[in-house]
Amino acid sequence: MITRLSHATVYVLDQDEAKAFYTEKLGFEVRDVRMDGFRWLTVGPKDQPDMRIILMQIGSGSTTSDEDAKQLRALVSKGAIGIGVLHADDCRATFKELSARGVEFLQEPAERPYGVEAVFRDNSGNWFSLTETYG
Repeated sequence: MITRLSHATVYVLDQDEAKAFYTEKLGFEVRDVRMDGFRWLTVGPKDQPDMRIILMQIGSGSTTSDEDAKQLRALVSKGAIGIGVLHADDCRATFKELSARGVEFLQEPAERPYGVEAVFRDNSGNWFSLTETYG
């Protein structure tokens, strides 16, 4: 039986720049490991040590063809890929905090049937929903 999701992959344009964004701007904890020349770079919320977001540089150590990597880079860069939902206890306060750190928001906090939601991009172009859910 599957019990939980432990890792999720986010394709990034540059691992070092992504590491800086996710740790310095979002406040995530870094877990950086190198294995046989391959960099396994993961980050995650400090209060959720069992969840790891893999910051995978496009084309690094994968079986992706050069043409596929080029297309994926283009899609990520233009913001065509939504990654998922990040939870916040207070979306409006988190929006202000992250905006002050230079995070680019595509949508300011707005009331939704399920809570308050804002949408932001990482420094590669991937977008996330930042959501405070009701009850």
